[in-house]
Amino acid sequence: MTAAAEPPSSTFDVVIVGAGLVGASLAAALGDSGLALAVVEPAPPPAPGGDWDRRIYAISPASSAFLTAVGGWPGLDAARVQPVARMVIAGDAPGAKLEFSADEAGVAALAHIVESGRLQHALWQCLARREGVTLLSPAHCDRLEADARGATLALADGRTLRARLVVGADGAQSWVRRNAGLTARAESYGQLGVVANFAVTRPHQGFAFQWFRPDGVLAYLPLPGDRMSMVWSTPEAHARELLALDPVALARTVAAAGGGALGDLEVITPAQGFALQRVTAESMIGPRVALVGDAAHVVHPLAGQGVNLGFGDARALAQVLRRVGPAADCGERSILRRYERSRAEAILAMRTVTHGLVRLFGLPGELPSRIRNAGLNLTDRLPVLKSLLVRHAVG
Repeated sequence: MTAAAEPPSSTFDVVIVGAGLVGASLAAALGDSGLALAVVEPAPPPAPGGDWDRRIYAISPASSAFLTAVGGWPGLDAARVQPVARMVIAGDAPGAKLEFSADEAGVAALAHIVESGRLQHALWQCLARREGVTLLSPAHCDRLEADARGATLALADGRTLRARLVVGADGAQSWVRRNAGLTARAESYGQLGVVANFAVTRPHQGFAFQWFRPDGVLAYLPLPGDRMSMVWSTPEAHARELLALDPVALARTVAAAGGGALGDLEVITPAQGFALQRVTAESMIGPRVALVGDAAHVVHPLAGQGVNLGFGDARALAQVLRRVGPAADCGERSILRRYERSRAEAILAMRTVTHGLVRLFGLPGELPSRIRNAGLNLTDRLPVLKSLLVRHAVG
């Protein structure tokens, strides 16, 4: 895609910095709102190739509905999207497990597994069709200033953008957050998330599996055909050992760790590791600034809900801005506070659950083991509680 070499105007209602999944979805959601939008992104995404993407996301039904509404979801190749029919969670003691079924929950799928690169490409294709969006890429931010009337964003190439609101959708190391003077607490889990894709010899039937193990949390996510994507959140030393294995040894190790649930495995996408951390912005808003996605919060991936939280941010902010309309000053603090309040409960709940589970399953000793595994079994036997958990997860 070729981006506009020069914007038709340097004045916008909203400038979104970062056009990853969350930033691009926000721009798509606002593209027909009557607001003048600019999107600043250092590098456009490459066109998808034939290989399977290393980065896989479990997109909740609420998120897929949002992405459908903004026009991104229909651009995906349905043959590379896998519905999740059942989720099986096993504790670190024999027989401790918890299962969720789409049929029992009354939904078509608990989630859909999609490739990050293909979803981003589909959203960018959607942006290209939005007349109200000026896409500036490649472009790099240099300076951000705010006053009572608006914000000024200076780009490294000398261009200056004036906006009522600047949105930071630029990830965990957010330039916008830092330059807006918004502080964030970052805490390392001392773990890496090791990801790889495999061919399987036993059909997964749309099942996702997760094991809480002494060496971390191992997840199998189903991919179309006889394939699956692995995410192993594990202490750094063990992660380095996994990453050093040759493909055959890695496949054997992952198959054994999953108890042979999907038979013999074969690596189809090499393993890669990324550091796991918890990031919490002290505030999601500042003078003429709002944060969305990882710029505002990063949670442990064990629940697979990080990107869904980000899509929830994009949906909520778009709803607030569309509601007030283009005639309003969309950067007013009272308007931004509506957005922040609307997201507080969902973010706090997910942050508490994911961080609590990491800590609970990291506690050594027989008593913590009995408590956590009894909790899994008890939840599995309480249909009402299971239904509430599923409804929260699917949005």
